[in-house]
Amino acid sequence: MTERYGQQGQYVLDLQEVDETWGALVGGKGAQLGGLSRIDGVRVPAGFCVTTDAFRRVTEQAPSLDERLDELSRLDPDDREAVRTLSARIRRIIEETAVPGDLATAVTGALARHGDERAAYAVRSSATAEDLPTASFAGQQDTYLNVVGSAEILRHVSRCWASLFTERAVAYRRRNGVDDRTVRMAVVVQRMVLPHSAGVLFTADPVTGHRKAATVDAGFGLGEALVSGLVNPDVFKVRDDEVVVRTIGAKERAVRALPGGGTREVAVDARQREQPSLTDDQVVELVRLGRRIEAHFGRPQDIEWCLADDGFRIVQSRPITTLFPVPKADDQENHVYVSVGHQQMMTDAMKPLGYSMWQLTAMVPMHEAGGRLFVDVTRRLASPSSRAALLDAMGKGDPLVRNALETVLDRGDFVPPLPDTGPAGPPASGASMPAEADPAIVTELIERSRASVAALERGIRTKSGPELFDFLLDAFEEHKRVLGDPLNMRAIMAGMEAAWWLNDRLLEWLGEKNAADTLTLSAPDNITSEMGLDLLDVADVIRTRPEVVAFLQGAEGDGFLDELPELAGGTEARDAIEAYLDRYGMRCVGEIDITRPRWRERPGTLVPVILDNVRNFGRGAAERRFEQGRRKAREKEEDVLARLRALPDGERRADDTKRMIDQVRAFAGYREYPKYGIVSRSFVYKRALLEEAGRLVRAGVLSKEEDVFYLTFQEFHDVVRTNRADERLIRRRKEEFGSYRTLTPPRVLTSDGEALTGSYRRDDAPDGALVGLPVSAGTVEGRARVVLDMADADLAPGDVLVTPFTDPSWSPLFVAVAGLVTEVGGPMTHGAVIAREYGLPAVVGVEGATRLIRDGQRIRVHGTDGYVELLS
Repeated sequence: MTERYGQQGQYVLDLQEVDETWGALVGGKGAQLGGLSRIDGVRVPAGFCVTTDAFRRVTEQAPSLDERLDELSRLDPDDREAVRTLSARIRRIIEETAVPGDLATAVTGALARHGDERAAYAVRSSATAEDLPTASFAGQQDTYLNVVGSAEILRHVSRCWASLFTERAVAYRRRNGVDDRTVRMAVVVQRMVLPHSAGVLFTADPVTGHRKAATVDAGFGLGEALVSGLVNPDVFKVRDDEVVVRTIGAKERAVRALPGGGTREVAVDARQREQPSLTDDQVVELVRLGRRIEAHFGRPQDIEWCLADDGFRIVQSRPITTLFPVPKADDQENHVYVSVGHQQMMTDAMKPLGYSMWQLTAMVPMHEAGGRLFVDVTRRLASPSSRAALLDAMGKGDPLVRNALETVLDRGDFVPPLPDTGPAGPPASGASMPAEADPAIVTELIERSRASVAALERGIRTKSGPELFDFLLDAFEEHKRVLGDPLNMRAIMAGMEAAWWLNDRLLEWLGEKNAADTLTLSAPDNITSEMGLDLLDVADVIRTRPEVVAFLQGAEGDGFLDELPELAGGTEARDAIEAYLDRYGMRCVGEIDITRPRWRERPGTLVPVILDNVRNFGRGAAERRFEQGRRKAREKEEDVLARLRALPDGERRADDTKRMIDQVRAFAGYREYPKYGIVSRSFVYKRALLEEAGRLVRAGVLSKEEDVFYLTFQEFHDVVRTNRADERLIRRRKEEFGSYRTLTPPRVLTSDGEALTGSYRRDDAPDGALVGLPVSAGTVEGRARVVLDMADADLAPGDVLVTPFTDPSWSPLFVAVAGLVTEVGGPMTHGAVIAREYGLPAVVGVEGATRLIRDGQRIRVHGTDGYVELLS
C-alpha cells in the first residue's frame, strides 16, 4: 500500500479527505478513521485531523527539545526513574510551546466548518507509530473527551502532542524497536457522541485466535469506563450470527459527559446494573458491521464503538496484532496444523530464506505462518487407519501436541472422517520385542554422510549465478535422499524402539521408571554430547595460559582469533578453537534457520562458555565425565540384569533385556547425527549463497548481503537471474519479521485461526508445582538461572538451566549445570537426549516456565516424575 504525505504545511484535513494510506500525515488513528468513513454503512463521528506537519512546526520552535531527545536516546531503557523524569521534561517543553497563530486559525476554522464552536468534541492522539499491522500501540498516548470551546481544544491538542512522550509510550516504543525521533503526532478532533452504551468488538477471539468467533465487551455510558477497567463489562461471544455465550457483568459505575465539558464517573442505578447493555439483536448487528470493517482492512480488527439513539458509531478500528497468522490454503476446507518448531526445539521466528530452504529440504510439505513452519495433519487425522499412529507418534514426541489434537477431534465436526481404506497403523511401542539391527550400520551411515557433504563442497565451488541455484535444487534432492535413506531410519528407530521397550518392560517387571535414561549414559557416537565435552578440552588448552585467559576476558567481537598468536601460548589456544570450529563451526542457536550466524561466523559466541569451563572445571573434566557416565550405565545394567534373573522366567527376561541394552547403547547416540549432517550441508549452502549476495551488493542490486535473508529461495533466485530487487518487499519483510518475533507459536493451529497449546491430564504433582514431561531421570535442587539467550548465560556448578528451548547448540552449557527445565520439548528432542547423556534431571514442556520461575529462585526438578517445585 502506498503511503501518502500530502502537501507540505497542511495543518488540518477533514477525515473524509484521508484514508488508511495517509498515516504519515494524520497518524495511525486518523488514517484508520478516514478509511472507516469510506466503508458503506459504517458511521464515523464527523471531524478533522491536525496533521503531523503541525506537530513538526511546533516542535521546531522548541530548540531544547533536540537536546532532550538525544539525552533520552542514551538512557538505559531499564532505568525507569530516569526515563520517567526526562519524559516529563519533554512533555512540559511541548505543552509550554505556543501554538502559532496561523495554525490556531486553521484549527478554529475547521471547528467552524463542523458546526457550533461550542459543541463538544473528543480530542485524540494519533501517532505515526500507532494502529500498525505489526503493533497497535493501543493506549500509549492520550485522549480527552467532551472538550468544549476552541481555546480548550487547542490546549488539549498540545497535550496530545506532549503525550507522545509519556513514560508508557516511550517504553512501548523501546520494546517494539521504534526510534523516538522517527515518530510524529497528529491529533484527531471529532464531534462528541453521548452514547447509551459503548465498548469494544474483537472480530476474532483475542484469546484463542479463532477467526470465526467474535467477542463484544459492552457497558453503559462512555467507553472510557470499560477500557480503563472501571467496570466488569457484559461479554458476548458470537458465531454464525448467533450469540453463543452471554455473560452479564455487574456494571456498578459508568462515565458520563458533563454539560460544560469534561466527564464524571457516576453510579449506575441498581435496577440497571444487572441488565444487558445490548440486546442480542444489537450484538449480532454490531458483529456484522465488524465483519464489513474486517473485510475492508483485510485482517481481524479491534473496534471501539458506541451506541446512540440513532444507531452504532465506530470511533476506532485497529488490527489485532497479537493473533498468530494462519497458513494459506488453496481451498475452503478445514485444516489442522502441527508446529515444526516444537519438534525441532526452535520456536523463534525464521526469516524467509531460512524457512523456504527448510521447506525445500523437508521430507513432508510444510506451510509457513508467522515465520514458523507447520505440517498439515488433517488427512491423517481424518483416516482411522492413520489417526492412531499419528496420535501415538505425537504423544511420544510431545504429549501436549497429542492433547491439542484430541481436543480438536473431540468436537466431532471439524475433521470429517474419511473412509478407512488403508492398513492398520503400527503396533504400540513395547508391545513386542523390537527386531535387532546391526550396530555396524552406524559407522556406515556416518561415513555416507561425510562423503555426501564432501561431494557437496567439491561440486559447489565452481557454481555461481543462476547455475548455483540450479545446482542447489539438485543438492536439495540429495539432501532428502540422505535423510530418507531406509538404513538411516532403521538406525534412528532401533535406538528409540529399544529405549521404549526397556522403559516399558523394566517398569512392568522391576518398577523402574525411565531406566533407559541411565542405561544410555555416555553412549558412543553422540555428536551433540561430544560437542559439549570437546569444548571442555578446549578449556584445558587455555586454562594453563594465563595471558590467553586474561585476553579472552576482555575480548570483544569476533576478530580475537587473529590476535591470539601474539600472546604467550596464543597459537596453541587459537589452534584448539579452530579445530573445534572445524568440527562444530556450522552450529548455532536456532540452527534450522540458515540465516542465523554460525559459530564459525561469530566465534566470539563461544568465549563466555570457554571461560566458564576454565573457571568451573579442572583439567581432564571431559574424560572424567564420560567415564563416570559409562560406569553408571554399566552398574545400572548389572543391577537390572541381576534383579531380573531372580524373577520367574528370569533368564529369558535378562537375556532379552541385555540384547535391548546393547541395541540402545549402539544406536542412541546416532539419533543426533542426522541433524549434524543437515546443518553441515546447510552451512555449505549458506556460504555459497552469501558469496552470491556479495556480488549483488557490489553490483548495486542490494544494499547489504543480509537483505537476501528476507527473500525466499525462489525470490533470491529471481533477483540473481534479473539483477533486480524489490526494496519495498525487503523492507516490508523486515517489518513483518519484527512483529513475528513477538508472537508465541502454538503447538497446534487450525485453519480457523484457533491456537491450541494442549494440557497435561494428570493430578499426581504437589500443589503449586509446575507440571511438565519427565525426560531425564533424577531429582536435583538448585538455583534457577532463567536464560533467554545463550550469549547471556552466567552459570555456576549446581545451577538449573531454565529456558524456552534448547537445540543442539546449547549442549556446551549442559556440562556446567545440574538440571534442565524448558518450555518446549519431548522425550526424543535434542535437549532431552543430551540431558540423559549427561545425566541431568530434566523436565520439558513446562508451559510458561521462564515467566513463572524467577532467576535466582531455588527450585527442585523431579526429572523422573515430571514436575518442578518452587522452593523460595
